[in-house]
Amino acid sequence: MNPDTLKLLHAMPLFSEFTETELQGLLDLVDEVYFAPGQAIVHQDEKGECMFVMIEGTARVVHRRHGKEVELAVLKAGDFFGELALVDSGPRSADVETLSPCRLLRIDQSALPAVAGVYPNAAFKLLISLGRALVQRMRRGNQKYIDSLLAGQE
Repeated sequence: MNPDTLKLLHAMPLFSEFTETELQGLLDLVDEVYFAPGQAIVHQDEKGECMFVMIEGTARVVHRRHGKEVELAVLKAGDFFGELALVDSGPRSADVETLSPCRLLRIDQSALPAVAGVYPNAAFKLLISLGRALVQRMRRGNQKYIDSLLAGQE
């Protein structure tokens, strides 16, 4: 991977605590993938087998049910999705569709134990970063839920 990409990744909160050696070791175990505008990266309800990190581009996260769709988020460089697939092969909760050309890292389930075997500190750092992000997402979701309950009581 080129030095500019390493700098971009190292600036992302997900990888900011990695040493250069740890980051390069992880990158040796993942794939860089590309998608054109309008392509689906993942499909709702399909089995999750990997997570993705946005290096360049934008994409939207959309949940569909009963002929309706709800846009849950717009993703940009530095964002990631599908992280639950690193520990669980359950179904994807939404579609992720590109809005512009996208370059992403695809991190398969097998990458985490492989990294842990060679760079245990890197695996730990990745899991802690993922945990922090999940907690932030959960707090935002809880606040939205509480706000909707309180709005219903007015």
